[in-house]
This record gives sequence, structure tokens and C-alpha cells, in this order.
Amino acid sequence: MTPKITSLASYINQLPTERKKVISKLRKTILEHLPNGFEETLSYGMIGYVVPHKIYPEGYHCNPELPLPFINLASQKNYISLYHMGLYADQKLLNWFIAEYEMSGAGKLDMGKSCIRFKDTVDIPYPLIGKLCSKMSAENWIKLYEKSRKR
Repeated sequence: MTPKITSLASYINQLPTERKKVISKLRKTILEHLPNGFEETLSYGMIGYVVPHKIYPEGYHCNPELPLPFINLASQKNYISLYHMGLYADQKLLNWFIAEYEMSGAGKLDMGKSCIRFKDTVDIPYPLIGKLCSKMSAENWIKLYEKSRKR
């Protein structure tokens, strides 16, 4: 039986030791580089970084009671995933990230639309993840999000 996840601490504490180390290091990297305006929270059963309602009262269009999601971090069964909505919404940012990842020496990029999957946790390019997290302010994310909703 999986323990109920009710807080960021309980999410991290339920992880196996090796995953706990990697998730904690990714979390630290994100927090050190994420611009002001985002808030860390438990989001969709994962660690989330959102634009809180105090900055964007409209919330997320799928459920306006939820804050606007930006990044999520999760320990999945076979990999660790980093969801970065800016990559999905900004082709220029995506192109930059793909090119930088290839030059990072971290191996082959395993990625979906906004999901970066790390199966081999030894090769995670933490400095690149930090740069990625610093590239979009909450204000820019809101503008990009609203522009994508008007289509």
C-alpha cells in the first residue's frame, strides 16, 4: 500500500534512498534558479512550481481553483520526470534546450511534449536544468499561457 502524499516532505520521504537524493538535488537546482513569482507546492501528486492565485487569480483553465502550473517534478516507476510547460509553449526555448542538452554530454534526450525523462540518474545535467528554470519569469509564463489559450 502506497502512503498518502499530503505534503512535499511526505512525497520526498516515501522515495527510495537513491531517488530521494536525485529528487532533492533537482528540487534544490530548481529552487536556486527559478525566478521570483513562482511557488513550490504539491501539485497533481508531484512536486510543483506554480504561479499562485495571488499573482494570477484566474488559475488554470482546466480547473480555475488550481494555480497555474509551470514545472512539475516526479519520481515515476522507471524514471524521474521533469515537466516544464514553457518547453511545450515556446518553440524557441525548446530549440535552445535540445541544442544545449546535446552539448551537455548527458546522453540521449528522452523527452515528450513538456516531459523530460531521466532513466539514468547519473547523467542528469543539473547546470542545464538550472539554466532552463531561470529562462522564463512568471510574468512571461502568464503572457505565453494566455496567448496559447486564445488560439
